[in-house]
Amino acid sequence: MAENENPNQINIELSEEMAEGIYSNLALISHMHNEFVVDFIRLMPGVPKAKVKSRIVLSPQHAKRLWTALQDNIKKYEDQFGKIKDDQPPVFPMNFGGGPPGQA
Repeated sequence: MAENENPNQINIELSEEMAEGIYSNLALISHMHNEFVVDFIRLMPGVPKAKVKSRIVLSPQHAKRLWTALQDNIKKYEDQFGKIKDDQPPVFPMNFGGGPPGQA
């Protein structure tokens, strides 16, 4: 092993398809004692039905690390580009089939 290689380093692969990402404008979050579930949804204007585009299941510890990383990145973003407006989204009834109720 070369001297400058870190044995704890993880090489992360990102496929071309995954690099494109999935747009989401709504996230529903639910939890149980051992996991958090985040469903990413894309709402389209005038369409009464929306599909979950991605579901991420996290341990409580990882959910907390994600929350800390998001807070840090939001602060850096706002320091560079200005405060993000926290406009309240419109309130509408949701019928979420296939899992426990969540909150955004």
